[in-house]
Amino acid sequence: MLKLVELIRMSDVHLGRYKIHCAVDDQRSGWRPLDQYYSGTFEWGQARQSGENFKCENVLSLINLSNSQKWLFVGVYRVGDVTWDPRNKWFLYELERVEGLEHLDGRVVVDFPKTFRASYLRGESYGDHLLVSSIREEPMSIADFPGFNSVLLSFEMLCSIVRQDHPSWRTALSNIAGVYLISDRKTGYQYVGSAYGGVGLWQRWSEYANTGHGGTKELRKLLHDKGVGYMNHFQFSLVEVCDISASDDFIISRESHWKDVLLSREFGYNCN
Repeated sequence: MLKLVELIRMSDVHLGRYKIHCAVDDQRSGWRPLDQYYSGTFEWGQARQSGENFKCENVLSLINLSNSQKWLFVGVYRVGDVTWDPRNKWFLYELERVEGLEHLDGRVVVDFPKTFRASYLRGESYGDHLLVSSIREEPMSIADFPGFNSVLLSFEMLCSIVRQDHPSWRTALSNIAGVYLISDRKTGYQYVGSAYGGVGLWQRWSEYANTGHGGTKELRKLLHDKGVGYMNHFQFSLVEVCDISASDDFIISRESHWKDVLLSREFGYNCN
């Protein structure tokens, strides 16, 4: 089976002394690297580290796919200067993407059954374990709208979909009203909201993507208290889909019903 490092060498790129960055979701910080890759902010997040993790010449970056042994190769980065940011308490690395691998970035899926927690691995120890599973025809990107019963979005992913004005998502969500759920992945608290009055769910969720709180009093206060970065803990899903022409009273009554079902007034972010 072809090794990833062999594929990289075929492109006349020499890794030298390198580390493998195995990027995985971080429940504590809300960092979701695959969503950041889709939104174009992965490099920003990778450059900010809680420790001096990149004492090497190059970083080979992998993103875990759905908590499996499959990883997406997203590039090799040359390590430059590093500075300590006392305000944010992180090390800020200058990472420059190595040229010559553009045809592989986001396309190569690697098989690597990592059974331990460490995310920064020495290349000489683990490089030969990265086996090429498949090479996609196109770089991995946001999938088309999956159907109303399968909608589950991180805040980062929602922002990416809205920013890119993704056609299939926009079409589907613009033509429905209904009840939605925002879950706090850090605390488990929930907020039940709704879109009605001829306003489709696309417009309502776009307000969240643009502000983080969507104009909602409770979430605005939460972000004021916790900091705007806390929005990255939010997860969006659909609870009940309604016709765009359904009456306001009907949708509001369904919203109230789901607040009762989910106890989001007593143990969540709803206050009415």
